[in-house]
Amino acid sequence: MINLLYTYGWVIEQIKSFLATEDITHQQFNILRILRGSHPKPLSTLQIRERMLDKMSDTSRIVDRLLIKGLVKKLTCPADKRLVDVTITEKGQKLLKKIDTQADYIAEIMGNLSEKEAESLTVLLDKLRKAE
Repeated sequence: MINLLYTYGWVIEQIKSFLATEDITHQQFNILRILRGSHPKPLSTLQIRERMLDKMSDTSRIVDRLLIKGLVKKLTCPADKRLVDVTITEKGQKLLKKIDTQADYIAEIMGNLSEKEAESLTVLLDKLRKAE
């Protein structure tokens, strides 16, 4: 378990370092990817939180920071005025495309594993979560 937690911390630090060059956090990156996946359909902050990797994140605060950077738009939900609809902007999509072109860096994080080892790791991690 300690090794798993240590490795998680190491991987997150690698990703944070990489994303810092684009002036976004890994939580912001996660939200942008979620919104890109739902585009053009907007999502509420609750829907975003449900899909996030880090469920403890303050989704509303992170979305507000993305709004300031011009990477997302917020509109009042027409069906329920208490909810806010969030969509990714063109600027946000362009940023993700730029990051996608640098995917080699992310691949390097897993570079010490063969494809077969990476598949085995995925199976083992999935098996570990079956205890949920």
